[in-house]
Amino acid sequence: MTTRRALILAALLVAGLPRAGSAAEAKPYDGPAFEAAQGEGRPILVQISAPWCPICRTQKPILASLAAEPRFKDLAIFTIDFDGQRDLVRRFGAQMQSTLIVYKGRTEVGRSVGETQPEWIEQLLEKAL
Repeated sequence: MTTRRALILAALLVAGLPRAGSAAEAKPYDGPAFEAAQGEGRPILVQISAPWCPICRTQKPILASLAAEPRFKDLAIFTIDFDGQRDLVRRFGAQMQSTLIVYKGRTEVGRSVGETQPEWIEQLLEKAL
């Protein structure tokens, strides 16, 4: 089972490498940009992570791979540093790093903590479409 998981993660790392013209790109949280995306009714992902977190490191290539898919081209991705942006972590009600929150416009439609299964992360992002 461990070998299978390692192979899947390796494939995701290769697939998740940034491509020229990749539509959805993670950006540091910016209040006005977040509010503008909400106002436009865009699908939004707020990713709360920490550089030392192994789960967060596992999530990043999965999210990059999914964000590169055409159906997620309008997805706005905002990253928040769990340790350095505690005020935002509290604002979004996150208890832990590796928290993924999805919005459809202004409405939160899903939340996940510590998820590393690509299929489940994909299902979470689909809720915002």
